[in-house]
Amino acid sequence: MSLTLRHDVCATDTEDGMVLLDEITGRYWQLNGTATLILRTLLGGAAPQKAASGLREAYPQLTVERSGSDTASLIDALLEAGLVVPA
Repeated sequence: MSLTLRHDVCATDTEDGMVLLDEITGRYWQLNGTATLILRTLLGGAAPQKAASGLREAYPQLTVERSGSDTASLIDALLEAGLVVPA
């Protein structure tokens, strides 16, 4: 499942990752570099497995299970917060 940002959510790069701003509520979320890597991969149209694979390439010490779990957790959190929708 690839994702897209909800139409009223904007993303801004930061020194350490990315900030997502919900323009309706004014709430924002700060993503670290790892979460940013995952989200950018998903926003680019890739499946979660590809995002997890990219995470392992960036951090070779991660296991397949951990990278998959971290990717799934981020997707769940972003969907629950209403920041992204399936593309």
